[in-house]
Amino acid sequence: MSNLTNLEKKKLERILGMSSGYVLDFSNRTFEELIYESTGKEIYDEKYNLNSGSKANRLRAFWEIESNYVVGKLIGDIFDEWDEYKGFNNTDVPNGEILKIVQRLKSSAPVPDIDAVIPNSEEKDFETLAKAVRDSIERNEPESGLDRLHTFLVKYFRVLCEKHDIQIDQKIPLHGLVGQYIKAMKSSGIIESEMTERILKSSIANMEAFNYVRNNQSFAHDNKVLKYSEAMLIFGHVTSSIRFIEDLEKVFEQSKKKAITDFGPDKSHFE
Repeated sequence: MSNLTNLEKKKLERILGMSSGYVLDFSNRTFEELIYESTGKEIYDEKYNLNSGSKANRLRAFWEIESNYVVGKLIGDIFDEWDEYKGFNNTDVPNGEILKIVQRLKSSAPVPDIDAVIPNSEEKDFETLAKAVRDSIERNEPESGLDRLHTFLVKYFRVLCEKHDIQIDQKIPLHGLVGQYIKAMKSSGIIESEMTERILKSSIANMEAFNYVRNNQSFAHDNKVLKYSEAMLIFGHVTSSIRFIEDLEKVFEQSKKKAITDFGPDKSHFE
């Protein structure tokens, strides 16, 4: 459940015009569509049927039942499209105090580094895949995204290997891709400490185990899906690894630019 304070609720209720039982100018249909598109939740489910079952009361129940992140995402999505949703009778504009409530709630994301799941190439289908992975966390359903997270990682590390001219074949599994990438980063001098190298090498074994999860404990096949807490642990480990690798890539690009500046493009030791 979210931990909105009474004061925060009052501020949100005022700007959303909830005292009348309504929420802005939403009809039952548009209210249902918005919440489903934003969070994947069905607001007319019986669990949200608080008191009269009005839109305002259902939203209050939503605040009580759902997590900080899910509540923050919904409110944030409303504010992002404020001119469309506010209606003709509401002249208020979400101010800094109101927006801080959203920021506080969304900072409680179940997987803090989930926004690191972005494509490292411009392939359209890659963005669709990445969005599906992020959506599974935004809906607080990590179990449903494990197979797509695995597919994302395979594509992600293939792009990295191509970028660094690492020779790979199409049949190499995920942990093999990770191993080849780490080896290249070590030989280029980007990875400096032995401990960092050890941590990254341990991730190879973890990625090998992820192959099993994908094939036997995800929706990739007709499996008994991994339980929520374990799925969340996997997501957290993978996304923090991606975040670190993105930092490695930034260091690599900076080193490459410096080498070109110092030695010229024909003498860069990165060529």
